[in-house]
Amino acid sequence: MKNGKLWAWVMFAVGAVYFIGPLLATLQFSLSIRRDGYSLDAYRNVFISPDFQQSFVHSLLIGVAAIVVGLLIVVPAAYFVRLRAPQLRPLIEFVTLLPLIIPPIILVFGYIRLYSSSSILPLTNSSVGTEVLLILAYVALALPYMYRAVDTGLRTIDVQTLTEAANILGANTLTILLQVIFPNILVAVLSGAFLTLAIVVGEFTIASLLNVPVFGVYMQNVGANRAFEPAALAVISFVITWAAMGMIQLLARFAPKTARS
Repeated sequence: MKNGKLWAWVMFAVGAVYFIGPLLATLQFSLSIRRDGYSLDAYRNVFISPDFQQSFVHSLLIGVAAIVVGLLIVVPAAYFVRLRAPQLRPLIEFVTLLPLIIPPIILVFGYIRLYSSSSILPLTNSSVGTEVLLILAYVALALPYMYRAVDTGLRTIDVQTLTEAANILGANTLTILLQVIFPNILVAVLSGAFLTLAIVVGEFTIASLLNVPVFGVYMQNVGANRAFEPAALAVISFVITWAAMGMIQLLARFAPKTARS
């Protein structure tokens, strides 16, 4: 037992060095913009840049839109499968896993081919249409995480009993979803929302090929022209991602502990 615990700590230490080492090296490099010592000038240059502010706000707005669209799709679908068609769960889970199997570059080329100027719905012909296409692409990328977060939340409550009680009181399906189901899975929904936001902030491939100036594209452009600012951006992106993960862990403490199959 003692040897097992020792090896567990050794493996943990090796993993910590493997993951934290490059991050510390990146942090150290981002602070070395001056020859006479460490400085936060690289971070200051990033934060005062109008392109940084515009691209980051742009990504946040697109992320919020992707979260809203994803919830409008996932919550009713997961609720229906849980309540009326549990036999469809394997099929739904397989469909939601497809974005993990299909590379983003294939996904975006498919979108461009389907929604180009020669198609019935030419979304790429306008900036608004391209933004809509990007939001839908992010909804697809976040679908595996959003669906599993919502499905996990539905497993922690008695959907059948809550629905029957609401029906007895005269509530329709929309009222049940908004006033009964959604408040009871709010923690799970927020977890899926933070995961979606983390994906949107760091995504580059789809936004670049659709020519939308979001945060991921800005990071790549800065990396091609400067040395220390890209390292600062990498640290900032890492902090944002881990802040989202920390919020998920914090929210998980308030989630119901009893799961029902």
